Amino acid sequence: MDMKKRITLELRNRSPAEIVELVLDNSRSADGEVEGLTDEFTELEFLSMVNVGLSSLTKLPPLPKLRKLELSDNNLSGSLETLAEKCPNLTYLNLSGNKIKELSTLEALQNLKSLQSLDLFNCEITSLEDYRESVFELLPQVTYLDGFDQEDNEAPDSEADDEDDEGEEGAGPTGEYDDEEDEEDDEDGSEGGEVGLSFQVNQGNQEEYNEEDDDAEEEDDQAGAPGQKRKREVEDEGEEDDDEED
Repeated sequence: MDMKKRITLELRNRSPAEIVELVLDNSRSADGEVEGLTDEFTELEFLSMVNVGLSSLTKLPPLPKLRKLELSDNNLSGSLETLAEKCPNLTYLNLSGNKIKELSTLEALQNLKSLQSLDLFNCEITSLEDYRESVFELLPQVTYLDGFDQEDNEAPDSEADDEDDEGEEGAGPTGEYDDEEDEEDDEDGSEGGEVGLSFQVNQGNQEEYNEEDDDAEEEDDQAGAPGQKRKREVEDEGEEDDDEED
C-alpha cells in the first residue's frame, strides 16, 4: 500500500488537525520521499515511518509539536538538516538501519536542542572508532545513544516506572490493613481480660458457696448428735427392764 492511501485510512474520517499519533510502517514511498503528509498535521506528536523506502526527508512538512520520530530501516544517508527545520522540538529520533556512515552527517542534528535520545543501531557509523564518545561530544544535548548514556546506564522504561508507582501506592492500604488487624487484636485481648475477671469472680462465689455447704453439714451433724444419744439411753433402759422381769 502506498503512503498516501495509508494516511487516508489512518485518518478514519478525521481531520489531520485531530491526529496526535500516526503510524505508517511498511507502507511504500514511490520516489523515496515523504508523501501525503501536509502542514495540516499541526497536533502530531508521534510519527512512525519504519521501512517505507525513504531516501530523503526534504518533503517532510512542518510538524511543530512532533516529539518522537521513528525512521528505522530506510535508505537515509543525509538530508537530516530538514529535521531541525521542520521538527524543532524532537526529543527522540530513531535512525537505526539506515545508510549513515559519517559522523559529519549527524552535525545537522546539533540544532535539535531538545533531542535527548538518538538510536543508530545497524548503521555503518557505529563501526567507527570511539563512535559513542564522538557522538556524545558532537551532540551534547543527547543523553541516551542507542539506549544507554555515557556511563552505560540504560534508558529508563516508562512502563516499568508506572508499575513502581502503582506498587508504592498499593503500600498505603496494606499498612492500614495491618493497623486494623492490630486494633482487632487489642479488642480481642480486652475481651479476654474481661472473661478472665468474670471467671475469677464466679470461682470465688463458688468457693464461698461450698464453704457454706460444709458449715451446714457440720451443724446438722451437731444437731443430730443429742437425738442419737437419747435413743441409746432409751434402748439401755429397755434392756435393764427386761433383765429385771427375767
